[in-house]
Amino acid sequence: MRTSLSFSILIWAYSKRAKNNHASLYARITINGKRVNISLKEKVDLNLWNPKLQKVKGNSENSRSVNHFIAQVKADIMQCYRDLSNGARVVTPQLVKARYLGEDKETHSLRDLFLYHNETNGHKLCSRTLSHYRTSQKYILKYIAQAYKSSDVFLRDLDYEFLLGLESFLRNYGTAHHNGSIGNNTTMKHIQRLRKMINLARHMEWIERNPFRKFKQTIIKRQREFLTDLELKKIEDLKFSIERITVVKDLFLFSCYTGISYLDIMKLNRSFVKQGIDGNQWIMDTRNKTGTPFKNPKKGITL
Repeated sequence: MRTSLSFSILIWAYSKRAKNNHASLYARITINGKRVNISLKEKVDLNLWNPKLQKVKGNSENSRSVNHFIAQVKADIMQCYRDLSNGARVVTPQLVKARYLGEDKETHSLRDLFLYHNETNGHKLCSRTLSHYRTSQKYILKYIAQAYKSSDVFLRDLDYEFLLGLESFLRNYGTAHHNGSIGNNTTMKHIQRLRKMINLARHMEWIERNPFRKFKQTIIKRQREFLTDLELKKIEDLKFSIERITVVKDLFLFSCYTGISYLDIMKLNRSFVKQGIDGNQWIMDTRNKTGTPFKNPKKGITL
């Protein structure tokens, strides 16, 4: 569902850089509080300029010519905005400017890619995976806002420098979910998702150059420890006066003995316990992340 946008066009004279009392004209495009300026390559006499009406005073041939030019500029920019609004793009001032200047032919932005990816892959990815992509997209847009002072960038402008800057930004970005900065592997995961979206753009021929060509991702492998039988027995024998802690202990032990992940345990109920072909009670379900069916021959499990 497309939300309504606040759109306006302002024609103004850059009086601070006036020479011989003549100043250059600019068009300012504003969408939802975000704005961009376009140099119109036209000068006006400040003595004749009416900033309130955004036009030149008088009825001389030159005044009529300049005012006609201004009216045409406004009409052309408005048409560019309407054309973009009717498409699938997220309309930004930068996109309207590029369309007006004729620089956006077959050009897509990073926001275009995010929108297309989420819409076309929403039914293919599980909700949790799609949520991870949205989080990565949010961080990338925060980086663009900080580093480029913009709400969007064209895919054609992505390069090795952009990726190095993004990596540095992520490593130093603190969130409520992390103690301090984001870790190496999480940073690489965000960049990995961007790589997958860029590959999608390359398949659709939205981008010619691969910005990841020289970029190296480094994942630090973690050696996971496991509990011994003796350690598991000690946990089993632990007694707690708080029922909530006892439930947490039982869930942990259940996961250890069955191999079922926490996410899958949280969705279990009695309907998942079914009789197998051997006559025993089995837990039968599909894993949340990989979609791989799992079966566990623990008998008499109470859910």
